[in-house]
Amino acid sequence: MSLAGQYLVLQLLIVMAVLVGVVAISLAQSAAAFERIEGRRALSAAEALGSNPAVRALLPTAEPAKGSALPSVAESVRTVSGSSQVALAKLDRTVVASSDPSLLGRSLQLGESRVMEGRAWTGVVGGPGTALLSAHVPVLDDSGTMIGIASIGRNYPSAWERLGDAIPNLLTYLGVASVLGVAGSLLLSRRVKRQTLGMEPSEISGLVENREAMLYGLKEGVVALDLRGRITVANNSARALLGLPADCVGKDLAGLPVEPALKEVMTGEQPGQDQMVLVGERLVVLNRVPIRSKGRVMGSVATLRDRTELSSLERELGATRTATDTLRAQAHEFANQLHVISGLIQIGEYDSVVQFVNGVSVDRTRLSDDVTSRIQDPALAALLIAKSSLAVERGVLLQLDPASSLSQVGDELSRDLTTVVGNLVDNALDAVTGAAEASVRVLVEDSHGEIIVTVRDTGPGIDGAAADEIFRQGFSTKQPGPDGSRGFGLALSRVVCRRSGGTLAVANDGGAVFTARLKRTPAKRAPGKGKVGRP
Repeated sequence: MSLAGQYLVLQLLIVMAVLVGVVAISLAQSAAAFERIEGRRALSAAEALGSNPAVRALLPTAEPAKGSALPSVAESVRTVSGSSQVALAKLDRTVVASSDPSLLGRSLQLGESRVMEGRAWTGVVGGPGTALLSAHVPVLDDSGTMIGIASIGRNYPSAWERLGDAIPNLLTYLGVASVLGVAGSLLLSRRVKRQTLGMEPSEISGLVENREAMLYGLKEGVVALDLRGRITVANNSARALLGLPADCVGKDLAGLPVEPALKEVMTGEQPGQDQMVLVGERLVVLNRVPIRSKGRVMGSVATLRDRTELSSLERELGATRTATDTLRAQAHEFANQLHVISGLIQIGEYDSVVQFVNGVSVDRTRLSDDVTSRIQDPALAALLIAKSSLAVERGVLLQLDPASSLSQVGDELSRDLTTVVGNLVDNALDAVTGAAEASVRVLVEDSHGEIIVTVRDTGPGIDGAAADEIFRQGFSTKQPGPDGSRGFGLALSRVVCRRSGGTLAVANDGGAVFTARLKRTPAKRAPGKGKVGRP
C-alpha cells in the first residue's frame, strides 16, 4: 500500500475510533439528561399525587381493587403529567391503586429508594427491558405521619432508542470527519513524500537496511560529524580504531577520549586527503570530505584505514634500503682499498701492503669491538655499526660514548630500543649533514631498572618555541614526503617510551640533546592495541 493509502486508512480508523467514543459519550449524556429532566417532572407529579386530600383521606383504609376514588385521582395525575405508570401503596408497600392492574395487591418495588425513611427519591427501578425512571414520595396525614407511598414512573428509553435519536447528528459528524481525514491524509502524504524524496516506506526501510549492512560491513572506519562536531555515524571499525565508546553517536567529539591531533584533522576547516595520523600505536590514513545537501554543508564524513602493518613493511623496506646504501658505501670504500693494495703490489711495496691490510682490518675490528664490547644486545649493536658506516658516507663522525654499557635485553625491549635509537640517530645525522666538524654522539646507559639513551649532535639545536611541537605527529622541519609521511619519527619514539613507562625529552647544549628513558619492565599494553613496526 502506498504512503497516501496508509495515511488514509489510518485516518479513517482514527475517525471511527473517535466516532465510537462520541457515540458512547452521547448515549451517556442523553441518559443523564433524561434522568435529570424527566426525574424532576416525575417528582413533581408524585408530590402532587401524594398531597391530594382524597389520597391522604382514603389511603389508610383503602383495599386493592376496591373503590374508584383513588384509581381515578391516580390516573388523572398520570394523564396530566404524561407519565407511563402511577401507583399508590400503603405503609406496608401493598399497592392499592395502579395504572397497571397486575401490580394491585403486590408489594411496590422500591429499588434503592429511601422513601421509607420519609424522604422523596427519584431513580431507576427494575432491570433491562423493564426499567422505569420512578419518583417516590411519602404520603403524610394531617399530623405529619407517613401513611403510604405515591409513585410515578416514566419508561426508560433503551440504548437503541437513544441511538436512533442521535444518528442524524452522528452521520453528519462522520461525513465531516471523513472529508477532513481524507484531505488531511492526502496533504500529509504529499508533505512526507517531499521530505523522503518521493520514496515509499518499503523503499526507505530497504535503503536503511542496505546502508546499515554496507556501513557496518566495511573494514575501513567511517565517522560522520555534524556542523557542531557531534558524531552522527560511527561504524564498528571506526570505534575499534579510535577507541570510541559504544554510545558515542550523538556525543561531541571534543568530549571523547580521542587524540588531539585526530580531533584537529577531523574538525579542521579544510578537508584532508590521505592524511596520516598516529592513534595510540596505530598509523591511520584519514580522508575527510564535507557532506552537502541542496548546496548546504551539513557536516563531514571521514574514512579511516589502518596502515600499521603496511607502515611496518615500509619501514622494514626503508631499513633494507639503508642497509643497501651502507653496503654500497662499504663496497665503494673496499674498492678504493683494493685499488691501493693493487698499486702497492704492482710497485713491489709488499711490506706496505701488509701494513695497509693490517691497518684496515684493525680499524674494522676496532669499530666492531668498540660497539659490541659495550652493547650486548645484537640488534642495537648492529644498528649502531650500520649507522656508523652511513655517517662516514655523509661526512659525519658518529661516536659511541665510552661510558655506554648495556647488557642483553628481551626481544620486545630490543625492538623498542632500535626504534628509538634509529629515529634519534637519523634525525641527528640529518641535522648535521653538510656542517663543518659534524658529529653525533650516542650514550646508552643501563641504570636502576631503566635504559637511558642520549643522542647529542653539533647541529643548530632546537628552537625553544618548537621544543614541544617536535613531538607532535605531523610536525617536521624537513620537506614533506610524497605521501605526507614526515613528522612521525619523534612522535612514534615518544609513544614507544611512554608505553614502557619512560619519557623522551629534548634540550640544547651545543646542539640538540635528546634523552630517552625506557623501563626494563614495560607497562602492560591495553588489549586490542596494534603495534607500529620499528623503522
